[in-house]
Parts: sequence; C-alpha cells; structure tokens
Amino acid sequence: MELKEILCKVDHTLLTQTATWEDIKTICDDGVKYGTASVCIPASYVKKASEYLGDKLAVCTVIGFPNGYSTTAVKCFETEDAIKNGAKEIDMVINIGWLKDKRYDDILNEIKAIKKVCGDKILKVIIETCLLTDEEKIKMCEIVSDSGADFIKTSTGFSKGGATKEDVALFAKHVKPHVAIKAAGGIASLQDAEDFINLGATRLGTSRIVKIIKNEEATGY
Repeated sequence: MELKEILCKVDHTLLTQTATWEDIKTICDDGVKYGTASVCIPASYVKKASEYLGDKLAVCTVIGFPNGYSTTAVKCFETEDAIKNGAKEIDMVINIGWLKDKRYDDILNEIKAIKKVCGDKILKVIIETCLLTDEEKIKMCEIVSDSGADFIKTSTGFSKGGATKEDVALFAKHVKPHVAIKAAGGIASLQDAEDFINLGATRLGTSRIVKIIKNEEATGY
C-alpha cells in the first residue's frame, strides 16, 4: 500500500494532558506536510489551531472525553462550542454505563442530539471496545447505524486497550454501509495501519505513523 494512501486516512492525534501550543502547532505542521485527514486535538486548542491552519487541514476534537459520562446537555454544548471555534470533525464518547444498563434508547437519542448540533460536520462515535463484550459491540454497531453518525470508532486510547483487528472486522460485519470505521489506540506501525485499512477502517487515530515517517526521514532508514 502506498504511504500516501495510509496518511490520507490518519487523524494525526495529540490528546495528552500536557500538550502545549508548540506541541499542537507541530502536529498541525506535520499534518499539512504529510497530507493527513485531520489533526485531532483538545477542544481548548481548536480555535487557535483553526486560525493557524485556515483551509489547509481539518481540525477534529473530542467530546465527553475520555470517560463519556457527561450529561447529554454538556456534550451538546461542548460540540456547539467546538464547531463555533472551527472544528470540522467531532469524536464523541458514549455513556458506557448506559450501555451496560441496556439504556439503548438513551444512547441513540444522545448521539442523535449531538449529530443535530454537528449538522454537516463529521461525527464519530467512540464506543471504547476494550470495556465491552462482543454482544455490546454488535449492539453499538446497530445503534450507531441508526443514529445518523458518520463513523463508529473503537477507542479513546486512554483506557486499558486500543483498537484490535478483531474489533474492526466485527464492525465491518455489523455496521450498515453508510457508517465508516475509525480504528484508534495502539496503531504502532505502518503494517498495523495497512492491516486496519484492509479490514475496513477508513480512518486511523494515531500519533505514531507520522512519527515513524519523520524518524525514517531523519535517520535514512
């Protein structure tokens, strides 16, 4: 697979608590240089990053992150604020406790509410697969398919595990055709990236792919 084909599917991500503006600016510059799909950054940097990037690259941010248990009203406000500040893509975390309690209508209605705020902006729904049973993952494929959201996403990268090939294959089997798949967390190599794409992921949430390429350019390997 051509490197360009991988990079155009990468949401170049920096969500660490210690991220500074200089750190964010660097990933913005790298995202433009290497042709990534977006940069995924904390909401507090969205306005500055959007102004810095202009039309060069989409800015993505996270909502209800990383635990997902904010109220729907708070998540909707976060989304509205992020879009006002220039975010083009929103990655929201579901309320995992609601899923465990089988409050499926509440989860569906929350995703629909956030999608309504998003309008024509892309909405990705993070379900945190490492905390779920296969039955719960399949149920979330159904709910996301019915919600109007654009993507189902595996992981925050802040829990006990990230994307697995088994989970992406399961998504591909159970989501409806209009729902795209984002694999995130633990994508550590170009081979990992290619494997996830071949299984059906059209976005990859990772910081490592660009780092690998930059290191190869710097060292000649």
